[in-house]
Amino acid sequence: MKLQVLPPEVDHAIEATVWMKVLASYRRPRMRRSVLELFVTVAPFIAFTAIAYVSMAYGVWIGLLAILPASAFLLRLFMIQHDCGHGSFFANRRLDDWTGRLIGIVTMTPYDYWRNAHAKHHATAGNLDQRGIGDITTLTIAEFRALSPAKRLGYRLYRNPLVMFGIGPAWLFIFKQRLPFGMMRAGAMPWLSTMLTNFAILALLGLLLWTFGVGTMLLIQTPMIILAGAAGVWLFYVQHQFEDTHWAEGGDWRFPEAALHGASHYDLPPMLRWLTGNIGIHHVHHLSSRIPYYRLPEVLRDHPRLAGMGRITLMQSLSCVRLVLWDDARRKLVSFREAAV
Repeated sequence: MKLQVLPPEVDHAIEATVWMKVLASYRRPRMRRSVLELFVTVAPFIAFTAIAYVSMAYGVWIGLLAILPASAFLLRLFMIQHDCGHGSFFANRRLDDWTGRLIGIVTMTPYDYWRNAHAKHHATAGNLDQRGIGDITTLTIAEFRALSPAKRLGYRLYRNPLVMFGIGPAWLFIFKQRLPFGMMRAGAMPWLSTMLTNFAILALLGLLLWTFGVGTMLLIQTPMIILAGAAGVWLFYVQHQFEDTHWAEGGDWRFPEAALHGASHYDLPPMLRWLTGNIGIHHVHHLSSRIPYYRLPEVLRDHPRLAGMGRITLMQSLSCVRLVLWDDARRKLVSFREAAV
């Protein structure tokens, strides 16, 4: 059923609250569909990874091209892990958690630790007073100007695309997630999550090393995790770092408004939309994170008005890399040049 919930001129905060109620009806997953989604992701991932390893073992180097689709399905596995973290994939907490933990071994992402950090991201996204929790560091123009020259250079380097989407993903997935940074004193859970995941990763890599050798293992696993990680970081970046995103100070921040208008609708071509688990429909996801990713297109079909909110095409997204500072006066993200810094 298609609904035009509110007229275009309605207040954003009220509008977002109404949409939350409308979207509640899409939160129920379909068990058969969830199982199918898991199968059509795991099976190709294993198949393409096996092709890469076997071809390398027999000296058929062209088989290494299988690393590309294997990386794509590894990214899709992370999207399933992401839904499990929200309890939206099977809507069974135990089944979601154990599925997420097992996937976390191949994505090199400690599930319980990540789930906690990601929940904080959802609870604070767009809040200028609570930045830095599971998101990309973003400074205001005034904050950047107040930095020392050395720290200004550091921020410019951090925001450089080669660092953000090249060095950054490698550092995050291969090294940083081996310890529970940000939750070092938050009890046993973050440590158990990271250490047990690390142990399982070492066991898996040890098996691959014993079977194929260290050179083959590194040649295949390293680019696979970096490619999938770079794509994941890019998606996360575009979902929040777009010109007309919504940020507000603590007293003026409201979750529904920040969720709907602080996240983008990254309108990707059909195949990329499928491979990325519809995560580009991010404004709907933030407003109602319990909706399974395979039902997000259903939401846009039934409520076409949502499709136009925060919409960014693939070509338009390329310009988002220049947006690095929040302009309090104009209420939008701007480039270093626009900020005159």
